[in-house]
Amino acid sequence: MIKIQEPSIPWEIVHMDWVTGLPPGGHRSYNSCLVIFDRFSKTPIFLPCHKDDTAMDTAILIWNRVVSWTGIFTKIISDRDPKSTSALWKNLHQLFATKLFFSIDYHPQTDSLAERMIQTLEDMVRIFELVYKISIYESTNQTPAILEKAWNPKLPQDSLRKALVKMHPKAASLKGILDKARKNAVRCIEDQFAYSKDKWENSHATPDFKGNNSVLLSTSNFNKIK
Repeated sequence: MIKIQEPSIPWEIVHMDWVTGLPPGGHRSYNSCLVIFDRFSKTPIFLPCHKDDTAMDTAILIWNRVVSWTGIFTKIISDRDPKSTSALWKNLHQLFATKLFFSIDYHPQTDSLAERMIQTLEDMVRIFELVYKISIYESTNQTPAILEKAWNPKLPQDSLRKALVKMHPKAASLKGILDKARKNAVRCIEDQFAYSKDKWENSHATPDFKGNNSVLLSTSNFNKIK
């Protein structure tokens, strides 16, 4: 088992990974997404980007869109993407005294959080990021927003009056759409977490080995371990 020192505050240790192969979208035709995931509060940041972004492009993106909000990270856990292993990134880590750790294939202690977040992202591409932040996370029994900011942001529908004497038909229709979208988003997230939990527990049961037991070892992934 790989021992990882757990963080004690938000944005001390983060996981970083990319989702690529997305259909181009937005005015800049983004086709990828940089995912930065806080290991403490489980809060994600989703940053639209391009697959061919350079290490400098990624550094500027994180500096402009993330660091001004979270501050400098202490540790970053990432895969061995060329952007992460470049000389530029190594110099930046030295400059800001940030430690970079590379995730190890088939070791859930380092790569499972980022991968599970990406799986969740792919399942809820059309669900608002805000809804995720106010949904209770299984392992913490709290919402990411509560752990990060100590309060849950209000959704637009939370500010809508429960009943109006007169409501314009289009306003009533919009309220119904917001209510339905939020309920559906919460249900989708709960279903995804339940599915991920069952899948993990069913595929990672601890074998009850005894001394001198004979076992079979698969070598199919040996050539993929870095």
